[in-house]
Amino acid sequence: MRWFNVAGPCRPNIHYMLPPLARLPELERLVAQQSYFVLHAPRQTGKTTAMLALAQVLTASGDWTAIMLSVEVGAPFSATPEQAEVSILRSWREDALLRLPPELQPPPWPTAESGTAIRAALRAWAQASPRPLVILIDEIDALQDAALIAVLRQLRTGYPDRPDGFPHALALIGMRDVRDYKVASGGSTRLGTASPFNIKTRSLTLDNFNADDVAALYAQHTTDTGQLFAPEASALAFTLTQGQPWLVNALAKVAVEELAPDPATPITPELISTARDVLIERQDTHLDSLAERLREPRVRAVIEPLLAGLLPSSMPNDDIQFVLDLGLVRLDAHQGLVLANPIYAAVIPRTLTFTTRSFFPPVVPTWIGPDGQLEPTRLLEAFLSFWRQHGQPLLGTTSYHEIAPHLVLMALLDRVANGGGRVEREAAVGRGRLDLRLEFGHVILPIEVKVWREGNPDPQTEGLAQLDGYLAGLGLDTGWLVIFDQRPGQPPIAERTSASSATTTSGRVVTLVRG
Repeated sequence: MRWFNVAGPCRPNIHYMLPPLARLPELERLVAQQSYFVLHAPRQTGKTTAMLALAQVLTASGDWTAIMLSVEVGAPFSATPEQAEVSILRSWREDALLRLPPELQPPPWPTAESGTAIRAALRAWAQASPRPLVILIDEIDALQDAALIAVLRQLRTGYPDRPDGFPHALALIGMRDVRDYKVASGGSTRLGTASPFNIKTRSLTLDNFNADDVAALYAQHTTDTGQLFAPEASALAFTLTQGQPWLVNALAKVAVEELAPDPATPITPELISTARDVLIERQDTHLDSLAERLREPRVRAVIEPLLAGLLPSSMPNDDIQFVLDLGLVRLDAHQGLVLANPIYAAVIPRTLTFTTRSFFPPVVPTWIGPDGQLEPTRLLEAFLSFWRQHGQPLLGTTSYHEIAPHLVLMALLDRVANGGGRVEREAAVGRGRLDLRLEFGHVILPIEVKVWREGNPDPQTEGLAQLDGYLAGLGLDTGWLVIFDQRPGQPPIAERTSASSATTTSGRVVTLVRG
């Protein structure tokens, strides 16, 4: 029996999985060329699975002593490198005893002064090993500050002695590239350079699955159980996840274990959509960990204008690359920088609005009619009343100040959708807008969000044109244009909030909300 894995490395005997090394075909060449390299990719993308497989393949070939080792146990000792070294070397010995045959296990670690123990241990192992030694160091960016610098410097110092007096090849594996490792020195929070690991040959990353990969992974479940994945279901799973491996597995796991546990029930696009909603609402460990990333200033500098559709005046290339490396955004060939996938597009705003939603006053769902359907007119009345009374204090509940009104509006819409609907979000840098779509039963309400900022003209004309295009694409006749006035010196929100009708250039009558 195998299953879709959403926790830890994949194992072929119990998990559905794609050949891990096929995603990194250059690894064996780098090892043969005595390379020291970096593999960085977001969480739950297959890094550890690939490196465990590489170590097993190399060792099984009879030509190498290869092993993946972790330095995560040294994380609590960022300010005391000597304690980090002791913990790391103890962990390394335990892993080597478990994963390697006796003849390839390391000799007793030599006695060494603090700050040299890692180097001494690797030197002794390389000299004692009957084969060239290959060390793959996982969770390297769990280390920080003095402990991280100490480990990197020892690796660099030993590098010229390879292959006889130090590992033949070595990899650092983590979420970030070397320049973004966290340190506390010189007023910076990161290295900003490859030094003190300026010996790397390559920096590699793992690409997401493509559409064929997703179909092939799901086909393994069909082979094992007979339960069919409709081609349209696999295609939708790829669209929703853009191939992010954890999400691909998580969608399928919810679909086959919770929604359709009977193998006779085929997995349809409708089931995949429902699984998406389950993941968004539940926010399992992987999705929940996004909150930590979103608090980082460099991440906020990219995500904030992206959610608002703004084009920032300046943004360092390193910051964009950093957020790309974390897997939070991607570069689309047509739209430029966008959120990584539709599931993240739903989860990230919900994560940012968690505090706002927690402080929400009681809201009576007056927007539901007697037939149980959403009534947009009632929703408009409820929103205006809510915004006048609670908008101003709720703006202070988010650290993303530039898009605080957007987040409060999205938090309210999420509250509305909790009664049986869904909120879709679409934004891209440089478009100066945020497209929202509230779906509730048979009702679809498109909402275009604009901000009037100091020094800019009233965005009503531009917003009406954009809403017109949005409605045309959806095949709908009406929607809302919401303009948040964030110019300084304006009357309080309670006084300036209003609603009226407006007509687009193509003659659609829409609702214009100003707040």
